[in-house]
Amino acid sequence: MRFGIVLFTSDRGITPAAAAKAAEDRGFHSFFVPEHTHIPVKREAAHPGTQSAELPDDRYMRTLDPWVALGTAAAVTSRIELSTAVALPTESDPITLAKTIATLDHLSGGRVTLGAGFGWNTDELADHGIPGKRRRTALREYVEAMRALWTEEEASYSGDFVSFGPSWAWPKPVQSHIPLLIGAGGTERTFRWIAQSADGWITTPQDTGIDESTALLLKIWQEAGREGNPRVVALDFRPDPERLAHWSEAGVTDVLYGLPDKPEPEVLAYLDRLATKLRPLGLPD
Repeated sequence: MRFGIVLFTSDRGITPAAAAKAAEDRGFHSFFVPEHTHIPVKREAAHPGTQSAELPDDRYMRTLDPWVALGTAAAVTSRIELSTAVALPTESDPITLAKTIATLDHLSGGRVTLGAGFGWNTDELADHGIPGKRRRTALREYVEAMRALWTEEEASYSGDFVSFGPSWAWPKPVQSHIPLLIGAGGTERTFRWIAQSADGWITTPQDTGIDESTALLLKIWQEAGREGNPRVVALDFRPDPERLAHWSEAGVTDVLYGLPDKPEPEVLAYLDRLATKLRPLGLPD
């Protein structure tokens, strides 16, 4: 089991570069950041945590651009995985986003993983021209189109949301396959999407019974004829050896811990305490 950090970025507190470097120095495997382009003031979509228009954290409206944030992190690190939890690809132009991700993978030496969501905030998606009822189809098309640009010498794509003729696009990513993780509720519908189009699952704070959900994902994965096992990235709040051992047996491959929204010295002290607790559980020195 690998351990990672997720920083709910904002325009205050510790910077992504400082957080990523501190996490790498302490042996963490991965560094994740979220995305929201904006939050419409008036909206119908309920937050999955509050079940209302109320947001649980004002950082939702203050998040930094994830790819710029990870670019700054890449410049001061050499090993740590650079990922999103989660990005919203359908809120960007897919051709431009493919270039951004390929460039980051090129410059970081092949360290990028795309953690993507369908988007709970359908009002936010609507401002980008994505109908809420078709957001899963749109994400699939975006991913397929970006993969074409990443892997084909002359790429083209034709779909309902993405369409372009034969085109050249470099740089190609260092990795032959940019991993795609889906952060969404652990439902059969989500797992069938993952089995068809992705490489793993990121849990949400609302997911309980992760071992049962992971078993369902594995079943659907195998039924789809996928080789190996999916990556399962579970959000955790405090290390508990018994729970982590249980998750590992159930198929969880990675565990993420969120950083507090506090000044840099307090965040670094938290990371020190967290690393001390995780060392006996497998965090490298």
